[in-house]
Amino acid sequence: MDNTRETLIEIEGLYQIFGPDAKNVLPKVKAGASKEEILAETGHTIGLQDINLNVKRGEIFVIMGLSGSGKSTLIRHFNRLIDPTAGKIKVEGDDIMELPVKELTTFRRHKMAMVFQHFGLMPHRCVLDNVGYGLLIKGEKKAEWRPKAVSWLETVGLAGYEDQYPSQLSGGQQQRVGLARALCTDAEILLMDEAFSALDPLIRSEMQEQLMELQENLQKTIIFITHDLDEALRLGDRIAVLKDGKLVQVGTPVDIVLKPTDDYVRAFAKDVNRARALTVQTIMTPDTSKLEGNTAKDVRSHFPSDKSHAFVFNDEGYQGVLTKAQLDDMQDDDLLKEALIKVKTVRRTNLLQDVIPLSLNTRFDLPVVNKAGELKGRLEASKLADVLSP
Repeated sequence: MDNTRETLIEIEGLYQIFGPDAKNVLPKVKAGASKEEILAETGHTIGLQDINLNVKRGEIFVIMGLSGSGKSTLIRHFNRLIDPTAGKIKVEGDDIMELPVKELTTFRRHKMAMVFQHFGLMPHRCVLDNVGYGLLIKGEKKAEWRPKAVSWLETVGLAGYEDQYPSQLSGGQQQRVGLARALCTDAEILLMDEAFSALDPLIRSEMQEQLMELQENLQKTIIFITHDLDEALRLGDRIAVLKDGKLVQVGTPVDIVLKPTDDYVRAFAKDVNRARALTVQTIMTPDTSKLEGNTAKDVRSHFPSDKSHAFVFNDEGYQGVLTKAQLDDMQDDDLLKEALIKVKTVRRTNLLQDVIPLSLNTRFDLPVVNKAGELKGRLEASKLADVLSP
């Protein structure tokens, strides 16, 4: 997680009380009355209680909790499908609670898009028209939005399905249509409420993988709701854990697993198979320093002084690992390819269980690259060992 990212969304002092006299019940809640006491005394239900959090631009922020924890209630506040009893919801510093109806409608259409658990597709519209619907209601003509819709369908693996109808698609395909529809609006913020929960385990895993691959390039701000800790750990840059409408912990996947703040989070995390739940992204060191060239002379003056080895790239991409000792023994005209050590690359989206064998087979850090083969960081064996140790 890049800690230098700017804050995009801020939630301050958010309360949600369900009932006809919520405003008058609020002082009792703020005074410390429990959920059970409020229900018994007033007939009102506490949905959310004093929520304070921020979401950074370009991160996947996961909100996790069991049924009844308030997670789905919370996500509906981000675009004011539900208005809070009290509190502020700021996007880029502006409190959206103060937006008049017309501006709120514009905000919803242009700034945020939603992906639903049960797809939310219109059965009487073909796939193409479902994907382009968000642009249609913005006033764009089909001739304008059709190329965008076709492109997004291709991106999510549904090229050629434009004229099919939702009833002709599998659950996984329908959710891909829902994802393409959200992306087609070019909204900066995606709200995903249990988006993969209705899918079979294998399809669910494929959708998680696809979302992470898309995110490498898109860098959308994604708020993702789930009840599944494994899914939260795999997808989230940061995770917020809710219990009974209260925010229990916010942290990185590694924080949740290794530094639970209370028994509730500890109980969630204790049986997690870390190697199957955590990805390379959660423990990699962001570092794009590399050597570029084909001869010893090309790289000699650029070798990092604080490292014993470095990753070598040329016009064809990643080539291998070069040690400082090897470089010192080479003449300026010597070709690097003769000295390079073959160390395989990994992706940020790889599960740790998939990279353990690679790490065990080398004494060097593993280079982390994106789909285009560009260096994004390094995976150190010491960090892998630390996170997998009980």
